[in-house]
Amino acid sequence: MSAGTLWTIPVQYAAKPARAVAALTGLTIELPTGYTHMQDNKLPAFTDKFPHGKIPAWEGKDGFIVFESVAIARYLAGLAQDSSLLGKTPTDKALVDQWVHLAETEVDVYTSQLNNLLRGTYAPYSKPLHNIFLERQLRGLYTLEKHISSRTFFVGERLTIADLFVAAYVYRAATITLDTATRKKLPNLFRHLETVINQPAIASGSIWDPIPVLDTAVAYVAPKKEEKPKKEEKPKPAQPKKEEKPKKKEADDEEEDDIPAEPKTKNPLDDLPKSTFNLEDWKRSYSNLDTRGAGGSIEWFYQNYDATGFSVWRVDFKYPEELTQTFMSSNQIGGFFNRLEASRKYLFASVGVLGTANNSLISGTLILRGPEAEPVVSVAPDWESYNFTKLDLTKEEDKKFFEAALAWDLEVDGKAWTDGKNFK
Repeated sequence: MSAGTLWTIPVQYAAKPARAVAALTGLTIELPTGYTHMQDNKLPAFTDKFPHGKIPAWEGKDGFIVFESVAIARYLAGLAQDSSLLGKTPTDKALVDQWVHLAETEVDVYTSQLNNLLRGTYAPYSKPLHNIFLERQLRGLYTLEKHISSRTFFVGERLTIADLFVAAYVYRAATITLDTATRKKLPNLFRHLETVINQPAIASGSIWDPIPVLDTAVAYVAPKKEEKPKKEEKPKPAQPKKEEKPKKKEADDEEEDDIPAEPKTKNPLDDLPKSTFNLEDWKRSYSNLDTRGAGGSIEWFYQNYDATGFSVWRVDFKYPEELTQTFMSSNQIGGFFNRLEASRKYLFASVGVLGTANNSLISGTLILRGPEAEPVVSVAPDWESYNFTKLDLTKEEDKKFFEAALAWDLEVDGKAWTDGKNFK
């Protein structure tokens, strides 16, 4: 006998955890037939029950109604006696909520933003916004990856709704941003996804399709401009030819002909000694390889770095007392990077916000062309708001700082890395 109806559409990822809960607990639920999204959910018959008109939405046979995916999944899991899906102890229940909330707010929110941006749903496409949303989504995914790397499930030894929601959000991201190169950095998270969707009860319910594989992430495609039909030109009546008078050459014209064209200026950084270190190859390696460990980008750097023509620096914002909210400090780094655009071919940077709101600093590392930082960074009007300190990678302390800034696990004065950005 059915316990009620789960209002959703088959492809809706947010409803999959609730459907999986029903499958795992043996609860029978109905899915609506003949439901047309964005039409039926706007009708009074629907909005009288669910005021915001959102799906998924639950309507029980006992008259109980509830909407929002997490609330529905928790309710259905609670209907099953002795179910461990919500966690057995108060500690486990808190941890389940913790991972559900983090996956939703730090991964899926940015997946939604990226999807809307690529489709132009709410506003014109913006590459800087795309980069910000992608960096924040990946940061959340890396946190999940680190936690699941040493365990099978997110909380305890058995599957919980935390696993169901993480799987749903990772699956959705895999359809938009998680291309082959990025998936290599998240092996344990995809191993976990396979574990969840292949649970016998879930697999038999045909809740998830096979995990999609993207060679490259979905990219923005600008819409084609509609060509305006050409107006039919009416033939003009023939005009009698006028006798052309010889043109007088102005004195100013003669003078201009004698002035040689101004030569194109060359960036003095191009005249620095040649180096075997290729900055573009480094940027690709950093993007596509794990940062630490064997075969990682740091190992690649040491194998290929040539200080002839390049140098490594530490950068610190001079006025940390002015920093307030960490997301605002992260935006400040993004603005600084935007103003460095003219030096993109000469510079790589990994800079982050360390600490918490009203108690943070901005610090990181640069790899740049030439022996001095100023010629590269002075293209940004606010460059003097930062201190630039040259690093000596033969010194253990400088080397440790450099590697931690690349790996986004830098800690300075007891302040841990909170958010970061790369200039590539």
